[in-house]
Amino acid sequence: MSQSRMVIAIIDDYQKLVPGLEAFQRLRQCLPEADIRIIDKMPIADLDELVDVQYLVLIRERSRITAKMLDQLPALKAIVQTGTAGMPETSHIDLGACAARNIPIIEGGASDGHSAAEITWALILNARRNVPAYMASMVQSQWQKTEPPCGIGHSIRGQTLGIMGYGRIGCLLAQYAKAFGMHVLVWGREGSQAAARETGVELAESRDAIFKRSDILTLHMRMNESSRHSVTRDDLALMKPTALLVNTSRAALIEPGALQYALKAGRPGAAALDVHEDEPVLALHERYDGLNVTATPHIGFVEKNSYEILFEATFKSFLTFLGHEKKPG
Repeated sequence: MSQSRMVIAIIDDYQKLVPGLEAFQRLRQCLPEADIRIIDKMPIADLDELVDVQYLVLIRERSRITAKMLDQLPALKAIVQTGTAGMPETSHIDLGACAARNIPIIEGGASDGHSAAEITWALILNARRNVPAYMASMVQSQWQKTEPPCGIGHSIRGQTLGIMGYGRIGCLLAQYAKAFGMHVLVWGREGSQAAARETGVELAESRDAIFKRSDILTLHMRMNESSRHSVTRDDLALMKPTALLVNTSRAALIEPGALQYALKAGRPGAAALDVHEDEPVLALHERYDGLNVTATPHIGFVEKNSYEILFEATFKSFLTFLGHEKKPG
């Protein structure tokens, strides 16, 4: 297949945000002759519109790239990944199939963590004060009423925030918690433990202790084979009936089915989630019906500044690959 014009497709732009980015405008300036397509379908059903695409730009892990899909993209020369491309972040990409077809993966870089920390804190406040339930009740012409299992809200002042995985996001959350008058408790691997000592927050005496003591427990472990499914039913059963579990990191940190089981058993009493098994979740009531869950549709990184950071790094790596920018010495 011969073609003189470069064809680039940016897929999974559900909210049509990419064309409005400054990073995207700079890409267009650098590649004025390129055919750059924005695909906003969720998910992509018809690959015919991608058959002549040479460079496929992915927004995080929204689409799975399989060997079957690659076979239907004969012109594909490279995959451009927003975020980092190391495993397991690219578990949505069949790396073996890419290697067999000589299709390189060009990675961007990580965000600064602020957007993820902010959505985590927003979920904590909304879940603790039952904001979504009260908002829904007003739509139904009700005043200060919520349906079970929500009930009355709770202040977070004086409560213990447990942070599992004390990296850049965890450190930001510790700062927020202190400003709100909370006690901070940390658990994690060697790096997290060292960071806890350096920043003067309490290190839990054991892994079990952070589940037992936390009023709010938020997960921020790096995703790898040792952390995958590492939070089990038994761990969750240690939590208080009044506790809130928060996960804005990776759904696969929790053993499949364990959270639903734990919520039904009443330990913890509630969850706040931005990540879910088998995304996109288009029938939330079927997934969490009757359970005390505050949920958002994986928007931790979906924020203007975060998008600019992600796409600036991604497009810079892409242009370097194409030879449009000087490679770092």
